[in-house]
Amino acid sequence: MNETIIKEIEQQLLRYLDNAQMEQLHKTLKHCLENVEIKIKENEIDDIYDYTNIELINKFIAAKEIEGCSERTIKYYKSTLLMLDSRMSIHVTHMTTDNLREYLTNYQKINNCSKVSIDNIRRNLSSFFSWLEEENYILKSPMKRIHKIKTDKIIKEILSDESLECLRDNCNNLRDLAIIDLLASTGMRVGELVKLNINDIDFENRECVVFGKGNKERPVYFDARTKIHLKNYLNSRIDDNPALFVSLDKPYDRLKISGVEIRLRSLGRKLGINKVHPHKFRRTVATKAIDKGMPIEQVQSLLGHSQIDTTMHYAMVNQNNVKESHRKYVA
Repeated sequence: MNETIIKEIEQQLLRYLDNAQMEQLHKTLKHCLENVEIKIKENEIDDIYDYTNIELINKFIAAKEIEGCSERTIKYYKSTLLMLDSRMSIHVTHMTTDNLREYLTNYQKINNCSKVSIDNIRRNLSSFFSWLEEENYILKSPMKRIHKIKTDKIIKEILSDESLECLRDNCNNLRDLAIIDLLASTGMRVGELVKLNINDIDFENRECVVFGKGNKERPVYFDARTKIHLKNYLNSRIDDNPALFVSLDKPYDRLKISGVEIRLRSLGRKLGINKVHPHKFRRTVATKAIDKGMPIEQVQSLLGHSQIDTTMHYAMVNQNNVKESHRKYVA
């Protein structure tokens, strides 16, 4: 209980003392309370906290919404933090590194989830506790000493030229053909694709501006074939919806992410092509660009990644080219 009281005193003074003063305060409190036993009545325990866990979680979520995080990201943050609150009987401002390590370990055992899933949860918790630190709700994030979880590197498939042609040849409508071409030539995210309006497309220069994560704008470029198929699709439309892609039937609503995913997955299964989904097109574009010599910094800009490491995770270098380069430069 003494540790709880010390932490609470430090929390209350956090906004008024610098790091050196806080360190001296901690040493003084530890020394003065070393042989003192403090008890708090059960019905008064909650009174020592300014905000409940749920209130702090809601404040964090509101901050992330203002920053422009996507709806999917917000939902993931919220579910992760509510799960933490439901399984931990400790106020978040008093959670320690050991508490959180034990939580992550138990979570993995109970849910039998992958290292990738656990690392995603770790990143969400790290973001939350870093925010608590920045907002002066805690002195230091307990997640700082919980490092990235090492995961197995799996070589993910890309779409071959043959698979792409097969998908194009078997589209039964102009809209799906235009979607496949746009994804295959730009590498844009599916969330960016469904937000596009007809007026966003610059056919003359074969480019358009998309809004990526955090509402960041960036230009993307498409090829001549995509231009032709997009125009054919738009000329076939009989609705007045400003959206670039709409449903095939009335009332011709803007196409949603799930709509694109379902259509591509269904077409892939019909043709026997393994795991056809929008993200696979994005990874294919990145891999082909690097494979043909496009500088990694330009690929990063094309895909809208803030970190170049993310770009490298998307791209899979063609092993045949590595072999040829070895013969040229090493052997």
